[in-house]
Amino acid sequence: MAQEFTPQYTFKEDRLNELKQLFPEAWEDGVFNVDTLKELIGEFSTDNTVKEHFGLNWVGKQDARKIAAKPPTGTLKPCIGEGVNEDNTENIFIEGENLEVLKILRKSYMGKIKMIYIDPPYNTGNDFIYNDTFADSTEDYLRKTGEKSDEGLLVSNPKSSGKYHANWLSFIYPRLRLAKDLLKDDGVIFISIDNKEVDNLKKVCDEIYGEENYMGSIVRATGQTTGQDSGGLGSSFDYILTYTKNPESELNGLPLTEKDLKRFDNEDERGKYAYDQMRKTGSVDRREDRPNMFYPVINPDGEEVFPIAPAGYEGRWRFEKKTFEKLKDDNFILWKKSKRGDSEIWWPYVKYYLEGRTKRPSPLWDDIDGNKKAARDLRDLFDGLKLFDYPKPLEMMERLIQIVPNASDEDIIMDFFAGSGTTGHSVFKINKEANSKRRFIVVQIPCDIDNSTSVGKNASKYLNDKNKETNISELSKERLRLSIEKEQYIEGFKVYKQEKSTIYKWQEFVPEQDGALPDLFSKLELAYKNPLQDGVTTQDFITEVILQEGFPLTAQQEEVASGIFKITHEWVPYTLYATMLYSFKNTDFETLPLIETDHFVCLDKAFDGNDALKQSLDNTCKLYTI
Repeated sequence: MAQEFTPQYTFKEDRLNELKQLFPEAWEDGVFNVDTLKELIGEFSTDNTVKEHFGLNWVGKQDARKIAAKPPTGTLKPCIGEGVNEDNTENIFIEGENLEVLKILRKSYMGKIKMIYIDPPYNTGNDFIYNDTFADSTEDYLRKTGEKSDEGLLVSNPKSSGKYHANWLSFIYPRLRLAKDLLKDDGVIFISIDNKEVDNLKKVCDEIYGEENYMGSIVRATGQTTGQDSGGLGSSFDYILTYTKNPESELNGLPLTEKDLKRFDNEDERGKYAYDQMRKTGSVDRREDRPNMFYPVINPDGEEVFPIAPAGYEGRWRFEKKTFEKLKDDNFILWKKSKRGDSEIWWPYVKYYLEGRTKRPSPLWDDIDGNKKAARDLRDLFDGLKLFDYPKPLEMMERLIQIVPNASDEDIIMDFFAGSGTTGHSVFKINKEANSKRRFIVVQIPCDIDNSTSVGKNASKYLNDKNKETNISELSKERLRLSIEKEQYIEGFKVYKQEKSTIYKWQEFVPEQDGALPDLFSKLELAYKNPLQDGVTTQDFITEVILQEGFPLTAQQEEVASGIFKITHEWVPYTLYATMLYSFKNTDFETLPLIETDHFVCLDKAFDGNDALKQSLDNTCKLYTI
């Protein structure tokens, strides 16, 4: 029997399935038993009689969790013609409120994103945060953007607010929670922040991602010093908190610098190599600390050599004896004569070959250009105009991409605070330089540009001259277009915008906005007569069905019959057919190679009372009707 096509968001089911995999005994006749779970956890169970516990709490935390779990109400609309090279790209720019967009993308991209970078508001007291009383609703979001006003989308969070930190934490929490769902098992998230909220952000991330998955914080020199007039220390650094989903993950090494390469000035049959002392040289590296690393090795003259330090104390080698024996057998041990007093002695060194060698990333990044250089580079791109205040450097983003654990040339990189568009631009750049095929998904809210500053006035005039909306997302898209044009990148990007559902009965009904109960009944009656909202295109409808069925936006689409589309992607184990035709003929399905695992989504009214055709299609595949 055909099933009704309904929204397929499974937040609660996903959480329960995770628990079911870990504790199958807690399910009794298909019902989850909390008491059984407590018994299974045993001594690690929380003592509910104790009201105080360690952790970060704030007013609104419970609501923030509920907002994260609330399903989306909208969809994404393809904006054909707003991108570049749209038919040959898998890069995606989404204009919308990022919390709702993350929810819309969740089913299709769950566990698929390799790297997420975000540069959220730092909560300085002067910037804006998103008002999530509106942001969790596509209908409210569109109502506000339709008014061309930031009211309800972005709100100030002054330090005089009684919930200054709490408001910011409630804003960031649900976004980080959804971001975790999107990350691959070996994925990594990088979060830029300054010292205003770095401690609170780390506590939130420890809770969401797990303290064991904290990979460290990068301290980045911004090239600008702020806060010098505060009477305290100025700040010329910001931080990039780094978390993964797998504690076994390791960051990739970086390419060696010219200075590093100078060490590899020796060569043998294996290639170029450098060498270093086999003895640990620190004054605190003593025998008693690691006794298994104190042992004799035999020099070329057959004499025993111990790791004695110049100061006369007993030191230790860099590794235990069995490792030394293996290195010796593999010809990685180099003996050289070394001056010791008035005589020369043999001393062991370890070879390091250049091939395949990288450099472990340092937590201090003071060797890349700061924000001023990034601003200059953008001015050059925009023909001398300064249109952004604090863009992040391309070099910073490139380095982050390079150190992603188990990096692949086809990784998906996401940024849901796209801002000036640095993330998308950096993917273009690194793909060209490394001949890779990384893809990006970036999200930016279309907030109005602040015309009270000279930079804002420049940006508004620039966009007005191009007959474009004067908002940040348009400026970000323009940066991507110009980088493709001027730097000759062969890639492109597609544009999608957050919209209300194309399906009438799925749209929200808000009594205070849409009318009283009779209006609701009128709306439902209209939905029965015409299931799709006015002006919906075939591509709008297909995109929403794709997302509901868990296919990515880059899924392969093929029109296999008039108005009937076949959708496939390697992530999804079945083929999807979708159509918004308003009527069917008996011959419409004769050429379709349908099998029982295929999903077919269509309008119920398209059968127009032809129950035999409907039953035949349902017998052939899994039929879902609207």
